[in-house]
Amino acid sequence: MMIEETKRSIHDALCVARNLIRNNSIVYGGGSAEISCSIAVEAAADKYPGVEQYAVRAFADALDSIPMALAENSGLQPIETLSAVKSQQIKENNPNCGIDCNDVGTNDMCEQNVFETLIGKQQQILLATQVVKMILKIDDVISPSDY
Repeated sequence: MMIEETKRSIHDALCVARNLIRNNSIVYGGGSAEISCSIAVEAAADKYPGVEQYAVRAFADALDSIPMALAENSGLQPIETLSAVKSQQIKENNPNCGIDCNDVGTNDMCEQNVFETLIGKQQQILLATQVVKMILKIDDVISPSDY
């Protein structure tokens, strides 16, 4: 089991290196990209009239789930931590603020040298959105009594 996990870790590292060779653009990690996107999507939601606004806001809430999971897995209070970092991003106009998982004392991921490849982040958001679209396209609901 340890050998398989090691193989997977090496494969992941090689994929990151490949992505950096293809496109060396990065985004800062720690959930800062998701928080920044969430703030932008939330602001854009006001431009939509009616029911569509709720779908756009739900997408912004879904983006918040990654930094919330990071905070929870780091032993922090997820809702309090996310609210604090989100307000810090807005107040300081600093999209690099993320979850301080390493307990360094700063939420600025640039100072902590925490980053991800832009290609990887784009793929994550694209694939997650495609999965949701596929789920929404399902016409029939199967109930347990149908078996």
